[in-house]
Amino acid sequence: MRAQKCFRIAAIPADGVGKEVIAAGRRVLDALADQSGGNPAGGAESSFGFEWREFPWGSEYYAEHGRMMDPEGLDVLRGFDAIYFGAVGWENVPDHVSLWGLRLNITQNFDQWANVRPVTFLPGIESPLRKADRVPLDWVVVRENSEGEYAGLGGRNLSGRGPGNEVAVQTALFTEKGCERIIRFAFDLARTRPVRKVSSVTKSNAQQYGSVLWDDVFKRVAADYPDVGTESVLVDAMSAKFVLHPEDLSVVVASNLFADILSDLGSALAGSLGLAASANLNPERRFPSMFEPVHGSAPDIAGRGICNPVGAILSAALMLDHLGLPAAARRLEAAVAAVTAAGIRTRDVGGSADTEEVTNAVIEALRLTELSGSVSG
Repeated sequence: MRAQKCFRIAAIPADGVGKEVIAAGRRVLDALADQSGGNPAGGAESSFGFEWREFPWGSEYYAEHGRMMDPEGLDVLRGFDAIYFGAVGWENVPDHVSLWGLRLNITQNFDQWANVRPVTFLPGIESPLRKADRVPLDWVVVRENSEGEYAGLGGRNLSGRGPGNEVAVQTALFTEKGCERIIRFAFDLARTRPVRKVSSVTKSNAQQYGSVLWDDVFKRVAADYPDVGTESVLVDAMSAKFVLHPEDLSVVVASNLFADILSDLGSALAGSLGLAASANLNPERRFPSMFEPVHGSAPDIAGRGICNPVGAILSAALMLDHLGLPAAARRLEAAVAAVTAAGIRTRDVGGSADTEEVTNAVIEALRLTELSGSVSG
């Protein structure tokens, strides 16, 4: 069946296990697309497909060309519906060069200012939190993705005065507009969730300018959402709350650095960074958005076929939502949950399956839901 809607997706596997998980995610997405249209389990969504174009950018590209991506790369990416990204970083390139040369080059220039990182507790995955065994836990971290501590402002100076005298200044950038748009995004997201609550995270007792501006904007925006509960928590206290009282969380919104750290903590509490999905969104859709697992390039296991593809697969579900395919996204999430519940897990979450086995199991779970929908229909 010819897809009624074909989405153009730019795949950038980049480095390490990124290559393996993007290949796995593409297989799953293509299998889901093959099942689309005419499937009662798929809801009212019509058939869809993907036109893939893979780009070789990353640390290997840097070794050959002296840059992380083609200088015309942003112009090329601009024409795609979405970007599916793997991981960046390898020993031949300093981390700050690889990050700013590729991933941040894309997120900054495409104004992907909303980074969404769900914290998902999957069945069959053991959490280090005892509370996870008896209390339903489900929250999402919303990260300001364009300014804050990762604005790239500052410099290194005075090295000419001799060893031991150099000074580095790193400046965080907080604008009223930047704070307001991410905070409103968090409130709008909270209105779609079972628990309508937004937790704002700052360090305003020590950072008396940027964090206090954030707090002031949060109070002002909150007045426009009387149906949403709020709290303002210092980042150190929120770190403790993630462990001690995670049942109180629904939407957590924070600056670039704080949300980056907290979301990794949340994923670890859910069982593994290998499970963590994320979306880098340009909500106005002036530019394509980018979807990626959180786990990094993992050089210690790269190329061994044992990495966890779940974070990339759940990132694909976030991409489906962004493309207007929520029924397909829910099917994909349900397939992943069925696989973990059945005990098919990679080593990082206590299993023995390899990347291909988990990927095949997700595809099989999608096939079974397709058959179930056809029979019930």
